[in-house]
Amino acid sequence: MFIADTHADTLWAMGVAHRPPEELMITPARLREGGVTLQTLALWTGPKGNRGPVGEIVARELAALAELERAGLTRVEDPREALGSVEPRILLSVEGGEVFEEGLHTVEDFRRRGVRMAAILWNNENAIGCSAKSGEKRGLKPYGLAVVREMQRLGMAVDVSHLNEAGFWDIANRTDVPPMASHSCCRALCGHCRNLSDEQIRALVEGGGYIGVNFYPWFLSDDGRADAERVAEHIDHICQLGGAGIVGFGSDFDGIEVTPGDLRHAGELPNLLAALGRRGYDEAAIAGIAGENLLRYFSRIP
Repeated sequence: MFIADTHADTLWAMGVAHRPPEELMITPARLREGGVTLQTLALWTGPKGNRGPVGEIVARELAALAELERAGLTRVEDPREALGSVEPRILLSVEGGEVFEEGLHTVEDFRRRGVRMAAILWNNENAIGCSAKSGEKRGLKPYGLAVVREMQRLGMAVDVSHLNEAGFWDIANRTDVPPMASHSCCRALCGHCRNLSDEQIRALVEGGGYIGVNFYPWFLSDDGRADAERVAEHIDHICQLGGAGIVGFGSDFDGIEVTPGDLRHAGELPNLLAALGRRGYDEAAIAGIAGENLLRYFSRIP
């Protein structure tokens, strides 16, 4: 089975936080244990956004990526390149549009580095727009809309996780390529500001986008209690809204301080597959959610 995860902060954990290997939720061994075919790793710009040393942080994360490649992981620039692989593959992403603030040429610079998707916001306002956490009602800034369109021109998926609703609707209504939410959950099941409303989910369904469901307990449940069954419930909610063909996994491993009790690291992903099976999803449906939906999404963007 092709299993994909669309978000993890392992490069930050290794290159900046310097966590020891035994504390990492994603390692080559754990990816193999969980049967993961494709793991997306983010170049996160850091908690201070453009007030921090973005270039230095990214350099350290790229050094961590090189360390993983020396450990035997191979990077691909298109999820479809991982088809048929018996070893885990890495897809590189960005989390934080601060890397694009020096000019539109930076979008192509990162695309040439192999970045195929980018979350344009984290929790800080930047030159692109405002975060969901901020509560701001402003949409994308003019430069932000230009960045989004340049990303789309270059075949880089626009990731709206962390983006505020007004920015989301700017992308949905003012551009022609479907965005993705690499690590987001359902607001109908948990009221956190980071979660997607049913209206947003329906827009992603209708537009042919993609949603990777986050494993962070505080995005899954208002009381912060969660297990694989609760993750499966969020996936099922998206499916009930018509999203059976656009949903998958976006763990946020190594970027979250707590996890569901039976999804502590990549090696435990089979527990989520089993939870989906207990909800009545057959093998074909589980295969779609596990990774085939992501492959189809990338076939829909240039």
